Amino acid sequence: MAKKDLKMLNREFLEKQLLGSELANFPAEILDYPEKVLQFGEGNFLRAFVDWMFHKMNKKGIFKGRAVVIQPIRKGRISNLNEQDGLYTLYLRGIEAGEEVNKKEIMTAISRGLEAYSQWDKVLKLAEKEEIEIVVSNTTEAGISYNPDDKLEASPPESFPAKLAAYLYRRYEYFNGDPEKGMIILPVELIDRNGDNLKRIILKLADDWGLESEFKQWIKKSNHFLNTLVDRIVTGYPFNEIDDLEAELGYHDQNLDTGEIFHLWVIEGDESLKAKVPFHKADLNVKWVDDLSPYRTTKVRILNGAHTSTVPVAYLSGIDLVRDAVNDQLLGEFIKKAVFNDIIPTLRADQAELEDFANKIFERFKNPYIDHKWLDISLNSTSKFKTRVLPSIVEHIEKLNKTPEYLIFSLAALIAFYKGTEIEASELKAYREGKEYLIKDDQEALEFFAELWSKYENEKIELADLLNSVLAAKELWGRDLTELANLEASAFKQLKTIEKEGMKAALKKLFI
Repeated sequence: MAKKDLKMLNREFLEKQLLGSELANFPAEILDYPEKVLQFGEGNFLRAFVDWMFHKMNKKGIFKGRAVVIQPIRKGRISNLNEQDGLYTLYLRGIEAGEEVNKKEIMTAISRGLEAYSQWDKVLKLAEKEEIEIVVSNTTEAGISYNPDDKLEASPPESFPAKLAAYLYRRYEYFNGDPEKGMIILPVELIDRNGDNLKRIILKLADDWGLESEFKQWIKKSNHFLNTLVDRIVTGYPFNEIDDLEAELGYHDQNLDTGEIFHLWVIEGDESLKAKVPFHKADLNVKWVDDLSPYRTTKVRILNGAHTSTVPVAYLSGIDLVRDAVNDQLLGEFIKKAVFNDIIPTLRADQAELEDFANKIFERFKNPYIDHKWLDISLNSTSKFKTRVLPSIVEHIEKLNKTPEYLIFSLAALIAFYKGTEIEASELKAYREGKEYLIKDDQEALEFFAELWSKYENEKIELADLLNSVLAAKELWGRDLTELANLEASAFKQLKTIEKEGMKAALKKLFI
């Protein structure tokens, strides 16, 4: 059936054609639950993660609330969402317990959308609704930032923190500072201590705007700015598959969203707040904890560390996609050894939980619905290696008195991956089996490697000198890595083999 012959998903079509089907197995009343959530951001991630969770709770009758969504930037998809009455189809696909899973359902947790730049008065009016007690946001990592030019009277203020500050001030004024009218604020932007940073900026803006001290006390004592950590790969609108998916569905959906099966939301905050957002009653993988730090460390070291440590090894072995590396006998074994031998022993957490998390990661890496390219993951690899992999190496050597051979091999592979001598348009040119690839990183890092490899190619320095210069570069690693016992000798052995025999041969020797 041609797309032009398909009717668009909206409430009327849902109620007449789909309600009660596998795609819409929920009661009609779910479409009329009151607005309880103010959501800044209408993008793919929030709709496949947070709004999916509200939908699941509503299906069980344990939340009975929906989100009014604010488009915080000038251009977005609010008009598309409103055209479909907030409805959209969500596909969740991947590997679960060793089996391929493909789930699809219509999401109902969005009531309507407002554009901040043309409907700011309506956004502020929401502050007067007593039943709206929760704020969620995803305005990108750059969204939680301070803008000294923001003004309270602007319509709207430019930054997200200023928009939220103005909203909270309207609520404070309307309810005369009632301590019971504070809000639960759940930012999911991918920055460390996101709730703390958002609160700090709002208090700074309150000072800038000369707002009364009572308002600042209300912000501090009556509002709960919670630090959170989220984990789910959301692949968004499936441009390459949309015709087939809509033919399967039997309707047109311009807001269709896709993501993986796995999900995790860790919230640092008082468990008493769980009654307001009872995720736990809907069998969702949401953890309320006193300290987020161990969970962030686990995610960064295992999930991100596995990605970053494998990038140069897999790519220079001729493998382009993550799933192909995990499914490859040699590369798959390398990733497992790096995680189980070199990363997990450095983490201070329940070993069984860590191993379970790692095994789920391997399933996620095998997802046949996600074409995750190693070259895309390689962006800014030096800074990623510093934060995601290097701490595991340091911990092994300094505290466990062991040499993490798989992560050190990864470090040698990273240096080989940056083997380029020419920078063009802020990208370093390098070659894999004679074919050019482009490395994207900070200009300083690219120039550093280009200069060293040029000297090596021109026989001005030996490979050992090149390695020593890289390891000693405090500007790259934050410390002199030559001071770590046995690191330089081990890395040189691996780099020499990679340079002489190629990545595949070096990798094979690693297991001998």
